[in-house]
Amino acid sequence: YILFEEHQYPAQDVQDALCEITTLQDVDKKVSVNYVGYFYNEKLQDCVFILPKVLIEDAKDNVGKIVKDENGKRIEVIANVKPKENVEDSSKTVIIPEDIITPEGQKKYLPEEYRKFIYEFAVWIYRCLALYHNTHKDSQAIYYKRIPQAGCGKRHPANTFLDVVLSLIRFNQENQDYFMFTIKNIHSGMHKINWVRTISKSQAILQDGVPIYLNPVNKKRKINFDEELFIIFFSILYDLNETFGFKVPINYQYELIRGKRFCQYKNGYGKTRLRQIKYKYFSDKSLELWELCYAFFDYTHELAVNTKQQEYLLAKSFNIVFEAMIDELLGANDVPKGLQTQDDGKRIDHLYTYQNLISANSSDEIYYIGDSKYYKTGHNLGKNSVAKQYTYARNVIQWNIDLFYNEQQATKDMTEEEKKDYDADKSAYTKIKLRDDGQDPLTEGYNILPNFFISASVDEKRNYNKENLEKKKDKSGSFTHLSYHFKNRLFDRDTLILSHYNVNFLYIISLYARNKSTQKRFWKESVRRKFRNEILEYINQQYDFWILAPKCDLRMAIDKHFRKIIGKVFRPYMEENSNLLILALEKLAEEKVNDESKRMQYDTEKMELLIELQKDFIVRPHRLGEEPKTHHLQYVRPYSYEKKKDEFYQIFQVAESKSDYGSQQVFLIGCYKDSEHREWIINNKLYNVRLGERRGAVNEHDSLVVCATHLV
Repeated sequence: YILFEEHQYPAQDVQDALCEITTLQDVDKKVSVNYVGYFYNEKLQDCVFILPKVLIEDAKDNVGKIVKDENGKRIEVIANVKPKENVEDSSKTVIIPEDIITPEGQKKYLPEEYRKFIYEFAVWIYRCLALYHNTHKDSQAIYYKRIPQAGCGKRHPANTFLDVVLSLIRFNQENQDYFMFTIKNIHSGMHKINWVRTISKSQAILQDGVPIYLNPVNKKRKINFDEELFIIFFSILYDLNETFGFKVPINYQYELIRGKRFCQYKNGYGKTRLRQIKYKYFSDKSLELWELCYAFFDYTHELAVNTKQQEYLLAKSFNIVFEAMIDELLGANDVPKGLQTQDDGKRIDHLYTYQNLISANSSDEIYYIGDSKYYKTGHNLGKNSVAKQYTYARNVIQWNIDLFYNEQQATKDMTEEEKKDYDADKSAYTKIKLRDDGQDPLTEGYNILPNFFISASVDEKRNYNKENLEKKKDKSGSFTHLSYHFKNRLFDRDTLILSHYNVNFLYIISLYARNKSTQKRFWKESVRRKFRNEILEYINQQYDFWILAPKCDLRMAIDKHFRKIIGKVFRPYMEENSNLLILALEKLAEEKVNDESKRMQYDTEKMELLIELQKDFIVRPHRLGEEPKTHHLQYVRPYSYEKKKDEFYQIFQVAESKSDYGSQQVFLIGCYKDSEHREWIINNKLYNVRLGERRGAVNEHDSLVVCATHLV
C-alpha cells in the first residue's frame, strides 16, 4: 500500500491502511499522515509505505499541471503518466495519489517503470532513515521496531523490494556456517592424487632411477550448482552494496557477476538461470536461498514473511532528516554552538566557512549561511522564510562583532568553560573579516555575507546519478533576493543577498545512503565552489567595481569623500595591498536602460563621483573575486611640459613597472578639442574614450586601454 506524506485523503479510502497508526480526520472527513517510512499492517497482511511529499507536485504552484476533481477543486499530482478526463489540458497525463493506494490500483494506473521506481525508492528511504537513526541515537524524529523478515510463520505474498533486500541481508548474517560447511565439502579432496589411475593410465619418465609422472590424475572438477547459487547470491549482495550503500560483508573469494553481465541477470536472465538449476536443490537452506535470489530478480514472487509482530521504521519529522542529510553533505561539523544556535532561539540549518567573494586567495574565508526547505515539488518560498533567513545573517554578523570587538561585554556573564569556548572560537575565526579594520573602522564597510536556500525536487527521468543543482526562480521570476536599507550600498551591514537552489532529491538520498566519504567530500567541495561562483557572477552583473589606490594619506582621502562613499567602499586586503579599497556602484536596472533621461542621469552621477574620487585616488576597473593588479596603479606625476605649436602634448616620466605586456610601457595617445578640454584632462588626470558602436570606439574591456599607464 502506498500513501504520501501530508496528502489529504478521503477518510474512507485510507482507514484500513492507517488503522495501525492513526485514523483521525478533520471536519471535511479528510485524513493526512505526517510520517515517512513503512510499517507492516497486520489487518491488510501487507506493508504500507508512506513516501515523502517531495514526490508530489504542488498543483497550486504548477498551473500547467493542475488537475481538478469532480467539484472543480485543485488536487495534487504525482506524475504525468495516466490520462484523466478532468485534466484542464487534455494533452497532459497524470497520476493522483488516491488512485494508487492499493496494489490493485497500482497495477491499474502505474506503468511498470513507475512501480519499479517506487519499489527501489522504498529501499533508499529505508537506508536513509536507518542511517539517520544509527548516527542520531538521541533524536526523537524516528520510530523504529524490527522483526525477522523471513521465517516459517504465517505467510503472505510480499511484493515489496524492501522485503526481499532485507531478507537477503539477514540470510547472509545468519548462515555463515552453512556457507562454510557447503564450500568445505565441495572442495575436499580436490588436489588429492589418485595413484592407481595415475600409474595405470599415464607413462612415467625415469630420472636417476626414480619414476616421474608429468600428468597425475586427481579428483575431476565438475560443475557444482551449490557454488553457482552462492555466486549468484554474493553477486546480488555486491550489487546492493554498490547501489544502495549497504555494508554487507562478502567473506568468500568467488569471481562475482558484475557490471553489464549482472545487468543481463536483472533484465531476465537471472530468473531463467535459477529456474534451470532449481531441481538440483533438496535441502531446506538451499531452497530458501534459491527463493530469496529468485525473489530479488522478480519482486512479485511470494516470499515467506513472519507476521507475528508489527514492524515499522517511521520518521515523524522527515524535514529534520532532510536537514540532517543536507548538513552531512554540505555543512561543517566544527561550527560553534553559539553561532549555529543563536541567542534569540533561532537555529541555522547549515553554516560553514569558505573562500570569500572578494579575494582570490582561498585562505580568505567568510561564513556561508544556508537553510533547507523541505517542500512539495514546485512549491515557492514564503515571505516568512525569506525574512527569517535575513535575521540569521544579521545574527551571524553581530556574533562576529561581539567575538572580536565587544569582548568585555560578550564575556561578562560567562563561566570558565564558556570562556574557554569563546577563546577557542576567537582563535579559529581570526581570519574571517566581516567588518573593515577592526577596532578603528576606516570605511565602516562590511564584507559580503553569502546566504542561500536549498530545496529538493525529483528528476523528471527519476535518475539517482544527476544532482540537477540549479538556481530556482521565485514568483517574480528572480533567482536572487536583495534586501537593503540604503540603495547602492553593497558593503553596508544591512545589504544582504539571498539565493535559492534546487537539487535532485533522489541524488541526495542516494549520496547520503551510500555513505561513501570520498563521494560526499567531492560533492561538498564542488557545491561550495558552485555557490561561491554563481553568487559572485550575480554580484558582478549587478555592480561595477573599481580599485582605489590613494595618492595621499588614506584616512585623509576617505574622510574627504566619506559621505559619498559610505557603504560603497571596503578595504579587504592586508599586508602589501592594505591601502587598496574596492568601490562598488550599482548598475542601471535593465528596465531603465532604454530610458534615455534616466540613463543620462545615472551616467552623469556615476561619472561625477569617479571624477571627484580621481582627485585623491588612482581609479582602475576591477572584477570582484580577482586580485588587484597593483603594478597598473602607479601614479606617475608630470615633470615637464614641451611647447610645440599649441602645447599639443604633455610628457610624463616613465616609471619602471611591469604590465600584462612584459616590461613594455603602454601609452594612450589622445587629442582634445580646445584648450579648456586640455586643462580639464590635465587637472583631473582623466581621459574619456569612446565606447559602443560609434566610429573610433574602443572595447570597454580592452586590456590595452585598461593597462595604459601614460597619456600622451
